[in-house]
Amino acid sequence: MEKSVLILATLILYKLVLLGIGFWATSRTRNQEDFFLGGRKLGPVVAAISYSASASSAWTLLGVSGIAYVIGVSALWLAGGSILGMLVAWFWVAPRMQAFSRKHGHITLTDAIVHDCPGRMRHCIIALASAIIIISFVFYVAAQFQGAGNAFESSFELSRTDSILIGAAIVMIYTLLGGFWAVSVTDTLQGLLMALTALLLPLAALVELGGVAAFFAQLQAVSTPEQLSLTGGNAGLLALGVIAGNLSVSFGTYGQPHLMVRFMALRDAQSLRQGRVIAICWYLLVFFGMCFLGLAGHILYSGVENEETLFFLLTDSLFPPLVGAVLLAAVLSAIMSTADSQLLVAASSATHDLGLGRNLAQRSLLISRLTIVVLVALAVLVALFLEERIFTRALIAWTAVGAAFGPTLILRLAGMRPKPLGVLLSIATGFTLAVVFYVLPHTPGDILERLAPFVAALAVLLLFLDRSEKAR
Repeated sequence: MEKSVLILATLILYKLVLLGIGFWATSRTRNQEDFFLGGRKLGPVVAAISYSASASSAWTLLGVSGIAYVIGVSALWLAGGSILGMLVAWFWVAPRMQAFSRKHGHITLTDAIVHDCPGRMRHCIIALASAIIIISFVFYVAAQFQGAGNAFESSFELSRTDSILIGAAIVMIYTLLGGFWAVSVTDTLQGLLMALTALLLPLAALVELGGVAAFFAQLQAVSTPEQLSLTGGNAGLLALGVIAGNLSVSFGTYGQPHLMVRFMALRDAQSLRQGRVIAICWYLLVFFGMCFLGLAGHILYSGVENEETLFFLLTDSLFPPLVGAVLLAAVLSAIMSTADSQLLVAASSATHDLGLGRNLAQRSLLISRLTIVVLVALAVLVALFLEERIFTRALIAWTAVGAAFGPTLILRLAGMRPKPLGVLLSIATGFTLAVVFYVLPHTPGDILERLAPFVAALAVLLLFLDRSEKAR
């Protein structure tokens, strides 16, 4: 009971800090560009850490460690795919996205997607893109709320329903208050807490196991040959499929609206260069740390019914209550850092892209905030009544959005000019194939689910490429 009280006190203090940031950010939010892009004044630390935290979410701390627990060392390819996506995003996409969006005054990713598309086709593309973003992010945010439920259930005598409602309410309040500034600054705080967790928890597990040599010896003793294999026991083309399937998670990065807006909001070129270094360090620490944690958990615990609770089991057994309270706050940080960003992007799709507040300029912020309330309610309903593994739900939303928008964005940033019909068909192809392959029988690393939708969407664009001139 004392431990529960300590954890609760830590979480309350932490959430008060987040709400304080929300109130502070309110004074810096005067119009839609401030609300959705922070006035394009994002510095390197906030840009890099908030990008990293919102890209990773609960699926990294809970999902990646859980996958490593189940499939073994081949989970390293999943971490590698995520890191690869980050590197391409920061070194190739970011400078082009920053310049492209500033030149043309783009506020959302959809603005960039429909750049130079005229008339009726432009409206069709915007409607389809907005529907995909809103639907996908409702399910993605639901995964975060589900992670909050797991966290509270592991620590308190609270029902799953109450846990989800509490987490959702906190996220909604500070997102409503300060928009992009609140989301970015709180994501930075949460990202730092996630990095601290990814350092402390694996180190504690390593000490518990008796060092590096003991870790490898015990891992071999308790693992199957498939779990010790970098290809999951597959050979030849199947092995290549496992590797490509896991690395191809990187393709989802380039179409994520909540990540691309970080590049659009960067202050200057120096912030971009410094942000790259920070993001690289964060990714290496967190993703490989969680892979190691899953492997260490495989040694320390056998027969865990829900592998996504491994994080909580290790936290409870390796740390005293005070440290455990901080680490539990890290899980909720991961949840909120993605949920808030996605809520903001989904709201921008409804208000800016679809133009719900176009004729109500003085009320556009109010409409944006009301949209967030509706989206939170929908995500809570999905989390409560359509339960799914956090990793699975986050991965399908990530893949579907990335396949829908990534190919078009890449071609535009490369200076090419896809025809409007090609953009529309490409978005529909990428999203539809991702959903179809998801509902078919598959296993983690399925190359069809992660790679084929993106490649097919890109192929459609190339068939409809305007080769007469470069994109303006």
